[in-house]
Amino acid sequence: MPKPKERTEEAADDAGERVKPVADNRRAFFNYHIDERFEAGLALTGSEIKSVRDGRVDLRDGYARIDGSEAWLRNVRIARWPQASPFEPDDPMRARKLLLHKGEIGQLAGAVSQRGYTIVPLRLYLKAGRAKVELGLARGKRQYEKRQVIKERDAKREMQAAIRRRVRGS
Repeated sequence: MPKPKERTEEAADDAGERVKPVADNRRAFFNYHIDERFEAGLALTGSEIKSVRDGRVDLRDGYARIDGSEAWLRNVRIARWPQASPFEPDDPMRARKLLLHKGEIGQLAGAVSQRGYTIVPLRLYLKAGRAKVELGLARGKRQYEKRQVIKERDAKREMQAAIRRRVRGS
């Protein structure tokens, strides 16, 4: 009898390449309006990529900054790999270089110079064995907009519960 296939979290992207999700920043969608998305490579050390493959990543407070002609991902925690060499960088919160085309960096720098825009990491994934981060060009939401989202979510949840009760009752 053949063994059942294991379910994997991998999915195919638009070009048909295998993409394995590692981490999502769901908080970014609550706190920001995402206007544009960019895919960037991530320059990592050997032990960091092992931690990424193991899913030991936290994007919650992360952001990207353009310094001159380079883009850097800051405040993203990639946990230290337990078997890492003592000569590897120790800081799990260190700034990591983003691998973007020159035109994309210019476009992001121009947008960030406008009032209210920031670059936030939306998700981190492995694509063809390489770590990629999806960046979002984002504008911050106002407090009342966040409250409105919570109200809509609660109303939808209550409607679904009422429908379930109604169906169960008949």
